[in-house]
Amino acid sequence: MEYATELETTIRDMVEKGRGVLAADESAPTIAKRFKAIDVESTEENRRTWRSLLATTQGLGEYISGIILFEETLRQKTDEGLTIAEAAWEQKIVPGIKVDKGKIPLALSPGDLITQGLDGLAERLRTYKQQGARFAKWREVYAIDKHVPSLHGIEANAEMLARYAAVCQQEGLVPIVEPEVLMDGSHDIERHAEVTEAVQHAVFHALHRHHVALELMILKPNMVLPGKDCRHAEPDEVATATLKVLRRTVPAAVPSINFLSGGQGPEEATANLNAINQQAIDAPWCLTISYGRALQEPALQAWKGKAENAQTAQQALLKRARLNSAAQLGQYNADMEKN
Repeated sequence: MEYATELETTIRDMVEKGRGVLAADESAPTIAKRFKAIDVESTEENRRTWRSLLATTQGLGEYISGIILFEETLRQKTDEGLTIAEAAWEQKIVPGIKVDKGKIPLALSPGDLITQGLDGLAERLRTYKQQGARFAKWREVYAIDKHVPSLHGIEANAEMLARYAAVCQQEGLVPIVEPEVLMDGSHDIERHAEVTEAVQHAVFHALHRHHVALELMILKPNMVLPGKDCRHAEPDEVATATLKVLRRTVPAAVPSINFLSGGQGPEEATANLNAINQQAIDAPWCLTISYGRALQEPALQAWKGKAENAQTAQQALLKRARLNSAAQLGQYNADMEKN
């Protein structure tokens, strides 16, 4: 592989005990929704200000090893004149880029979804790399219903993830592979586990077919959870179910599993990560985070679009990053939320 050494360096920079990835790659509709909740207009300048605030939080690099950016963010600069990617790397936070183009219904497969964006991907990756990106992220989404996801849907999505990952490695960017089985619905934790296991089996079969080097990729899966409209599961139950699926599906060659928060609240996502790491003493992978809202939400509520709140917002982000770092080490407890 032409860029093997480069990819190995990126993996070393991103996979480290006690550190994880901050997802700051919300699409235009998603960031607009988040901003609306704090009465802030989603202008390009406001998005620049917010994402610059995240990347320039002093001390964040102690707990965060990578940041996923949206396409426009790679072109934007901080008030000090650095690109946001450069500002992140000043703290040894590796900049990356979301490269998929969003989900659409899968043709002739009611209820299944598929993600767009493979056309022209190699060319886009070369541009992103020149702008400072060293890894990429692609998300496939799986809803759960009585007959969904279908076998066809699972296989089609796995193929997309594998094709994307292969192009990334060919172009010298580490792929984050994100198959997200949604927690929307009334399904129980057993059904979520069943679907997650089928999805991840298909993904790794497809990665093998496409010659993707597992040592040079990162998996970003969901935890195994009951649906939002089902009963709540305690952290130990989530951990047991999640690790059972991972041990059945994820090869030991994968260096890091960076969980998405997937609709969990900030404290819930941290407590579940902690329980997973407390149970996973002999796990072959680093088990950490690639959280978006579960890291950003307290900071966003503190900021409210006002310059005078920037430092308070950064402290809120730093606290959540620190607590998730403790959870990755299995050392978190709820009393730490009070400090």
